[in-house]
Amino acid sequence: MTTYAPVAQLASRIILGVILIAHGWDKFQITGLEGITGYFDSIGIPAAAAAAPAVALVEIIGGILLIIGAFTRVTGIVLTLLMLGAAAFAHLAQGIFVTNGGWELVGAIGAGTLLLAGLGAGRYSVDAYLPQRGQEAPAERELQNA
Repeated sequence: MTTYAPVAQLASRIILGVILIAHGWDKFQITGLEGITGYFDSIGIPAAAAAAPAVALVEIIGGILLIIGAFTRVTGIVLTLLMLGAAAFAHLAQGIFVTNGGWELVGAIGAGTLLLAGLGAGRYSVDAYLPQRGQEAPAERELQNA
């Protein structure tokens, strides 16, 4: 990998994380769960009363996990699936442009989270210090080699 790849992964995680936290926070505090539940119900999302807070929590918790780079591959998959659901239920029929309610924002977020799911969090992350399956964490190996 190039020398700037870990910095690019960090910047991508932070930007995507902030966007997701903002959207989750909006569902709780700005638009409110009542408004989001009504919207979800109007577009045919099953169990809208449960889906609205669940989506908001996934966005907030997923955003935090991306920013710190923890469980990034799993978080990336979950968030990609969430964006696919948002596109399918709310945005595809509106075309591409977000100004018309289109899918460009959820598409960009989904592409970014899919990329992070595939590549991982990078060097500047909590994941870099967690043991991989059957291996020690990189930080532990460095201590043993010192």
